[in-house]
Amino acid sequence: MTVPILKQGDVLIASMQAALSDRDLEQLRDDLAEQVGRFRSRSVIIDVAALDVLDSFATRTLRAIAYTVKLRGASTAVVGIQPDVAFAMVQLGLSLDGVVTALDLEEGLAHLKSLAAQERIRE
Repeated sequence: MTVPILKQGDVLIASMQAALSDRDLEQLRDDLAEQVGRFRSRSVIIDVAALDVLDSFATRTLRAIAYTVKLRGASTAVVGIQPDVAFAMVQLGLSLDGVVTALDLEEGLAHLKSLAAQERIRE
């Protein structure tokens, strides 16, 4: 199952609608890395609100996506982690260390916009 990636200005938004196979997660990683360059995107949002579980491979892959995208010059936010999913991740010792998370798409967009503004000030 491919994940649709929408372009909104300089932001790419990937909305995961169902649990993905390991191969699908790897494909999402590759697609986002490629599209950041093609569209010269500055930010990526991965919306996981529809998911009721994030296993260890999915969590590691989300971290890998964030680091890969950062190396390509963009920031990433994972948004919409459900309360039960967050609780289970904590219980299992899974983390998204170093990855920006936000309550929902709106908050994620606002946070990434704020990061972009700070970057422009530094330049």
